[in-house]
Amino acid sequence: MHPPLTDQPNPGWRSWFQREIIVRNLEFVQNLVVISLCISLFCVMLIRLGEMFLSLLKPINFQAITSDILFILILVEIFRLLIIYLQEQRISIGAAVEVSLVSALREIILQGVLEIPLSSLLGACVFLVVLGGLLFLRVWMFQQFDAVRQANHASLLDNHGSQVKRVSVPEKYPF
Repeated sequence: MHPPLTDQPNPGWRSWFQREIIVRNLEFVQNLVVISLCISLFCVMLIRLGEMFLSLLKPINFQAITSDILFILILVEIFRLLIIYLQEQRISIGAAVEVSLVSALREIILQGVLEIPLSSLLGACVFLVVLGGLLFLRVWMFQQFDAVRQANHASLLDNHGSQVKRVSVPEKYPF
């Protein structure tokens, strides 16, 4: 016997097209991509670290060694940014700005301040000032959110009529 024909689609297939399932599956795939990036980045860091130590056996070139150290620090910050993303499913503005700062300074050190044209140097200075302003704004906003949160906690009462203990550090950065 053949199963009866119905107008309704197979409920198994319908579950594949529910928004929550699609989002969960896409986030899973995205996390796999980020994990593969973390593993690749860690391998690149180890390779660059090994190359840097081997370059110390030759006559010392301070500009190259400084460049290698800053490049490894950039890789470490990007690795940290990816780890924060995996933990909290968000991009850390502070870590991204720090990576940008170190990258810009690395390029300036690599080329040498005296060899950079004045217009490029002024552009880099403006870029660094803007990034520094973003870091300052981030800290200022965090302090403002913390002050509001403390004021809200101070006004709440628990079941016993006493004040709720104040929390000085929020659980997560709001940005």
